[in-house]
Amino acid sequence: MNYLNSTSSDMPVERLMHKGLLTCAPNTPLYEAAERMAARQCSSVLVIKNGVAVGIWTEHDSLRFNFNDPHSPHIPIGEVMSSPVSSVNMATSITDVAKRFNDEQRRHFLVTDDAGHPQGIISQTDVALKQGLEMYLSLRTVNDTMDKDPLLLPGSLTLGQTAAFMLEQQQDAAIVSCGAGEFGIITERDMVRFVACHPGETPLSKLASRPLATIEPKGSLLRARDMLIDKRLRHLAVRDKDSQRIVGLLGFRNILEGAEQRYNIELHHALATRDNAIQHSRLSLQLAEQVIDASLEGVMITNANSEITFVNPAFTHTTGYTAEEVLGGKPTVLSSGRHDQLFYEKMWQALQDKGYWRGEIWNRHKNGQLYLELLTITTIYDDNRNITHFAALFTDITHIRENEDHIRKLAYYDALTQLPNRRLLEDRLEQAIRHAHRHKERFAVLFIDLDHFKQVNDSLGHAAGDDLLLDVSRRMAARLREDDTLARLGGDEFIAVLPDITDSDEVTRVARRLIEAIGAPFQLKNQHFRIGCSMGISFYPDDASDTEQLLHQADAAMYRAKQEGRNTYRLYSTHLDAHEHRWLAMETALRNAIDNNDGLSLHYQPLFSSQLSPQLVSMEALARWQHPELGQVSPVEFIALAERSGLILPLSKLLMTQVAAQLRYWLDAGLSPVPVAVNLSAQQFWQHDLIAQIRALYDTFQLPAGLLSFELTESILLDKQQPAIHVLTALRELGCNIAMDDFGTGYSSLSYLHQLPLTTLKVDRSFIQQLDENAGSEAILAAITGMAKGLKLTVVAEGVETQAQLEALRHYQVDLIQGYLTGRPVTAADFTALYLAP
Repeated sequence: MNYLNSTSSDMPVERLMHKGLLTCAPNTPLYEAAERMAARQCSSVLVIKNGVAVGIWTEHDSLRFNFNDPHSPHIPIGEVMSSPVSSVNMATSITDVAKRFNDEQRRHFLVTDDAGHPQGIISQTDVALKQGLEMYLSLRTVNDTMDKDPLLLPGSLTLGQTAAFMLEQQQDAAIVSCGAGEFGIITERDMVRFVACHPGETPLSKLASRPLATIEPKGSLLRARDMLIDKRLRHLAVRDKDSQRIVGLLGFRNILEGAEQRYNIELHHALATRDNAIQHSRLSLQLAEQVIDASLEGVMITNANSEITFVNPAFTHTTGYTAEEVLGGKPTVLSSGRHDQLFYEKMWQALQDKGYWRGEIWNRHKNGQLYLELLTITTIYDDNRNITHFAALFTDITHIRENEDHIRKLAYYDALTQLPNRRLLEDRLEQAIRHAHRHKERFAVLFIDLDHFKQVNDSLGHAAGDDLLLDVSRRMAARLREDDTLARLGGDEFIAVLPDITDSDEVTRVARRLIEAIGAPFQLKNQHFRIGCSMGISFYPDDASDTEQLLHQADAAMYRAKQEGRNTYRLYSTHLDAHEHRWLAMETALRNAIDNNDGLSLHYQPLFSSQLSPQLVSMEALARWQHPELGQVSPVEFIALAERSGLILPLSKLLMTQVAAQLRYWLDAGLSPVPVAVNLSAQQFWQHDLIAQIRALYDTFQLPAGLLSFELTESILLDKQQPAIHVLTALRELGCNIAMDDFGTGYSSLSYLHQLPLTTLKVDRSFIQQLDENAGSEAILAAITGMAKGLKLTVVAEGVETQAQLEALRHYQVDLIQGYLTGRPVTAADFTALYLAP
């Protein structure tokens, strides 16, 4: 950017030149010429001979004057003038004249016409005053342009010495120290005046102009120039505001040189920028060509008539067509036939209205295969907004769309069964709620949980478990209506949503069909087995009006079904809701009872030999809970509650400690207690420090080996047979007898029994109670007792309540009898009185 005013800088020099030329002949004495210059305040005098300019004498030439020679003023000017005279044509622009001033280090130019005749004279000062530098001067400060190393002379110097210093330093002015902190200035114009009056040896301090005009370094150049003009000065001293030191000198020459220097810098920068832009454009074009060739996106360019003029390699890779096969042709060669005419009409309408179109389109490969591409078409215009080309960029997104569909399926469907997962289920439940609300309809939610699935999964392996879940999902789907939704929450939990229900019986019929389907035999790994399911049912809007509550209520009903026998269903009801609140209250009460050891106690039930004269052999410790508000709470309730709430471990530890303490009490009383069997829960059995706890009880209460024995269900052992063997072996090493309780009621596998270090099998009471009613029970009892004897296991018959049952048991290999017939569970004190007292 040129900081010089464009209008002023382009005007011819004749507009600024001084037309009234000061001239003299070559033989004019120097003092006379100087007097005339001083009188007219001219900075130069032109020497004319025979009408031709033969030389020029300027203020700067006065510095070469010998002030110490009294004859010097009388020397003809022709002997000291500068020759030849530098000139410019009167049509030359101010910009060019300013540039010549700097390039040739001159201060004056003779202005001539085309014939070479003198017409005027132009000086640096004229350019600085009239060139139109206001914009530049307003943006720059004095500090940017001033002479930062001005000539500072003592006032004691003479004129001759001063002139020599100024000439040597090439300065047109010097600051003079006049003493007492006062400064003045002397300039080339002053020297011209001194030449005229020849002051001789006068000290400089008496000749310097005072007071010294000053400006601050931060002042603008525009203000400095205005001060020079207003005060008719040629120079300003620059004084620091804080230190009051003279730090520079500013004159018209500095202003003009600074402007030209800035102009040259900007011009150089502009030219460099232009060259860089051209180079960058060339490189950008090369780069664009390389990028288009290397791009993975297909590029196709057509002319305004939709004739293909360019394709890149990616086009060939995607479509199968080479450039030679399509250039000059139409893009319709790729048409798939899957889009109607309206589709293309909307595309071209968008190109006309917006200048671009972007969307997905099916096209056809050269080999006939369809592919989906993401296509962007851009309209290209010339300067007159006429369409010249269309540029199309496209990417094959067939695999991307397939992956997105796969990811979407993973997000909404169970990976194993391909049933809707929880996320999709909740979405469909929301839709079902909105539909049912709008049409005043009911629908049902079935929460289905498989019974004993973990046992099957652990015993047969996870692969077999997955196969079982697939079979279960297929069986249930086959028994649901087309509009029903079957989803898998995870693990062995499923949800069925039955819309448009008019009668609850419809739902219960479906529930029974599902239970029947799941209860049918399965075959996996050449093994036949059965499982069941527990199911809870909730209704919209009867039981809840939102998704979360409907699932929660169905879950609560399912849990109730598990509590009440499994392989069945339960409907949610307000009674069930009240039951849940009661369980929460019971949980708090049980936690307090365990923490305070308050209300929890043990009853003991004897086990007798099956001989005609029965002998007391052992006893079983049974937990009891008496609460001041809840009353006597059934063990079935609070044991299940303890397992559900995570209280089973502290409860079991408390009861085991009570058993050990009671045994110690009996021993200290001189009695001979029989071994006490303690029931172990699954969580308790699988504690890593179970053996250490039992050993600690023996040590703390100083109990003889064998007084503590343990009972556990077969489901505990089925979960992890091999680790169970290590735990049972450690218990046997402590002298503990180990009984398998409720044998025959679960998922029984007889193959593992011979591997486990058991001592006793307890036949479930259900077989005992059906001895007189069910021949199958007799056969099962015979098989169990025969097998147990073969394995050298003690057989206990549980739940013996009548004399007839006892008599029937004498036909089987039963060793011990337990039941109300031989003895009910009683307190420790009653047990002592009835069975242990001498």
